[in-house]
Amino acid sequence: EVQLQASGGGLVQAGGSLRLSCVASGYTFDDDTIGWFRQAPGKEREGVSWILSDGSTHYTDSVKGRFTISSGNNKNTVYLQMNSLKPEDTAVYYCAAVVAGDYNDYQMWDEYDYYGQGTQVTVSS
Repeated sequence: EVQLQASGGGLVQAGGSLRLSCVASGYTFDDDTIGWFRQAPGKEREGVSWILSDGSTHYTDSVKGRFTISSGNNKNTVYLQMNSLKPEDTAVYYCAAVVAGDYNDYQMWDEYDYYGQGTQVTVSS
C-alpha cells in the first residue's frame, strides 16, 4: 500500500523557518512529480510548490524566493524548506505525488495519484 507522510509543521513566529518532509512508504519517486498544496481555514486549497520528474521546480508567486522544494538523497522523500514565514502562510500543508505524464496540469490537486495526510503550519505575527 502506498502512503505519503507529511510532517514538519508547527508553530513559528513570523520571519521564522520550517522544513516540511514528504516521505513515501511502499513507493519511490522514480519518475514522479511531487506537489505541495495548502489549505487555510475558510479558503480553497492552493498549490504551493512542485518538483517535476525532470528535476525542475516551480512555485506559486506568493512563496517565490522564500520556499524551496527539493528531493532527498533517497528516492522516497521530498522537502519543502520554508523561510521568512508570514502569517498568511498559515495552513494545513499536503504533499501529493503523480507519475510523470499521468496528468495534464501538475498544479491541479485532482490530477495526483497519492496524497499525504497534511501537516499544520501556524505562523504567528
